[in-house]
Amino acid sequence: MTTALHPPSRRRKARLQEASLIEGPMLLLQSIRGFKSNRAMLWLACAPLALFGLGVFNLSAHAQELPELNAAFLANNLWLLVATILVIFMNAGFAMVEAGMCRQKNAVNILAKNLFVFALAVTAYWFIGYSLMYGDSVIDGWLYFKGLFFDPAVTAETISEGGLVPTVDFLFQAAFAGTAATIVSGLVAERVKFGEFVVFALVLTAFIYPIAGSWEWNGGWLNNVGDKEFIDFAGSSIVHSVGAWAGLVGAMLLGPRIGKYVNGRTQAVPGHNMAIATLGALILWIGWYGFNPGSQLAMDQWVPYVAVTTTLAAAGGAIGATVISTATSGKPDLTMIINGILAGLVSITAGCGNLTLVGSWVAGLIGGVIVVFSVAALDSAGIDDPVGAFSVHGVCGVWGTLVVGLWGFDIQGDGSPLGLFVGGGIEQLGIQALGCAAYAIWALVTCWIAWSVIGALFGGIRVTEEEEINGLDIGEHGMEAYPDFASAGN
Repeated sequence: MTTALHPPSRRRKARLQEASLIEGPMLLLQSIRGFKSNRAMLWLACAPLALFGLGVFNLSAHAQELPELNAAFLANNLWLLVATILVIFMNAGFAMVEAGMCRQKNAVNILAKNLFVFALAVTAYWFIGYSLMYGDSVIDGWLYFKGLFFDPAVTAETISEGGLVPTVDFLFQAAFAGTAATIVSGLVAERVKFGEFVVFALVLTAFIYPIAGSWEWNGGWLNNVGDKEFIDFAGSSIVHSVGAWAGLVGAMLLGPRIGKYVNGRTQAVPGHNMAIATLGALILWIGWYGFNPGSQLAMDQWVPYVAVTTTLAAAGGAIGATVISTATSGKPDLTMIINGILAGLVSITAGCGNLTLVGSWVAGLIGGVIVVFSVAALDSAGIDDPVGAFSVHGVCGVWGTLVVGLWGFDIQGDGSPLGLFVGGGIEQLGIQALGCAAYAIWALVTCWIAWSVIGALFGGIRVTEEEEINGLDIGEHGMEAYPDFASAGN
């Protein structure tokens, strides 16, 4: 029975389940304590207005009379954004190469490290690293800083001159910082604690790597040591060797994996999935087209040239490593083909804008030869490098930096010879060697301190023997990469 106090229409509107799309949001808010009164609803209505006002204020605070966007500005920034995406995608390649070359019981741990470390690297580099690398001079030539974070505002001058907006420049440089941290993962694989590793990655990307990078890429002291400046076009030393030296310190402090050395003899520890490792190598090769050509920092006539030198060096590296591994072991080793490609890519990273096409191929070829002997030498020295990361990024990073002083040219300038073997004298080679030594010393000292402090604070950086035998996937993450398959390969 219907009464005047409770009409049917009022009962139906009071039920949220029966409300229309228009009535529903208001009924939902009224059901929340504190939003039943008209005054509360009035204050709530002010929220969108306040947010709109804040947005207008933010725009007006940064707005200025900007000129019309020109073709050069659009092309340069679009190209660098594409290159940045390619470099970020290299994290997938690093993860797949490392996971494939290690045992399946540690696959989740390796994938987690490679994925999470990039998130940490971007955050640390955004917070302080970018400022330390490209800030204002504090100690001339040695230390730079410009406050925390960075100013994303775009100026009229940037647009008119076809320059890079701060946000895309930051993103590109942050991807490089992430690469340096990822290299460390391969050297300490299968025995390092996850938490201690990520703490080290934060220190590396926030302080160690940015300070080192500023010595060259922000007009630091390495640009003022003689008539010629240190050349590291895309980071053979700054990115690759710094990451490799950092990882080497960690590997030495950790010691070899259980079973790597038996009665003083080196034992092979096969990877569990060479298909994934091979795919990872191809992803890295593709990503290097963002790494090297992107370092041109503009879309100009030299971008395709740098892409070709990069390709030829990778091809030379694959050939060199395959020939030597076949000659020494009797059969072509797939792991050496993979590392040969990567060695060739690292070998050209410093000189991709300063070597001829022939010189690039030869540099990669020699890099591929070097990596085979370097892997064997590290094993003989008792240093356990599960994926050959130091041989690829460290040894070939040094080689790629030195080769500019051997047969490099000022290709994008007046074409004059720089290297010793092409009539440029010995000065450039000396400067390149000085840069290699400086980055090695800086990384070894600072990373030894960082690893040691982290180990002291957290009770060591290595997992327990039981955890290592059972696999880091279970001990560190409580899961398996392949739960439906037998783990006999472990």
